[in-house]
Amino acid sequence: MSERLEDIAAAMVTPGQGILAADESSGTIKKRFDTIGLESTEENRRDYREMMFRAEAAMKDCISGVILYDETIRQKAADGTPLVDVIKASGAVPGIKVDGGAKPLAGFDGETITEGLDGLRDRLAEYYGLGARFAKWRGVISISNDLPSWGAVKQNAQALARYAALCQEAGIVPIVEPEVLMDGKPGDHSIDRCYEVTEWVLKTVFAELYDARVSLEGMVLKPNMVIDGKNARKASREEVAEKTVRCLKSTVPAAVPGIAFLSGGQSDEEATAHLSLMNAGFDMPWALTFSYGRALQAAALKTWAGKKENVAAAQKAFAHRAKMNSLAATGQWKQDLEAA
Repeated sequence: MSERLEDIAAAMVTPGQGILAADESSGTIKKRFDTIGLESTEENRRDYREMMFRAEAAMKDCISGVILYDETIRQKAADGTPLVDVIKASGAVPGIKVDGGAKPLAGFDGETITEGLDGLRDRLAEYYGLGARFAKWRGVISISNDLPSWGAVKQNAQALARYAALCQEAGIVPIVEPEVLMDGKPGDHSIDRCYEVTEWVLKTVFAELYDARVSLEGMVLKPNMVIDGKNARKASREEVAEKTVRCLKSTVPAAVPGIAFLSGGQSDEEATAHLSLMNAGFDMPWALTFSYGRALQAAALKTWAGKKENVAAAQKAFAHRAKMNSLAATGQWKQDLEAA
């Protein structure tokens, strides 16, 4: 495959394909495993992710890239094959989460800043050597009647831009992920408040990307959808799709090759439906696809339950969700396909 940033970014948003977010931190994957009563050992984490990466039809037809965690990019499958090579064999691009997580922002009560810029240049060089050709950095934006503050928006946007510039210097495509939280506290904001904050955040991020001399053609945006808070859900699927597209059209330059949404606390089916409505109902200058974690994995994790005899059934559950989102990425998802 071409090593040009523009070509890698284009491959990541191949029509009908999307990105599997398998970059859960050790703490997060433990919480997921707790739901199925499974101990979070290195071997169990490896087996779980290998189960998905070896779901051949799903990976080849529906998945364009996989975001990995530091542990996972170094792991080998049970047969000794590096997991990165398993992913590459399917035609997907291996990627890596490089941020150090959202930490309290000093002086800004209730808000966070994502850490991890120190030493990032050297880490990116190492990850490139391990096979990563894209990276991910998530900035977390709290939302309420009073939040976010200008300081938090500005500092997170600057961090995203500095990260993106370092990625491109290393020959790695940056996924730029500014997430306005749907499921944060108090989670009672309206869809119009989400629109207002998301528009503000995206305009600020792209201003910082410009100042940092980031090539827009060599990046992928991973935003939240414009949606009401999890404790105030009133908006229809059609309203979410319309307002999300309108917000993106007012903020995202056409030079960006693609937008891969995070699911952000939506249910599996809800995230799929919203994406499909956007692709079916609107003309857009960029590809619109998915970069889902829970919305792709939840059914597979529950089905697998840590048991070898359940691997085939779990792969089937993963393949189903991947197929549903593949259809959504081309606007062809239908409700009655969920039971197929």
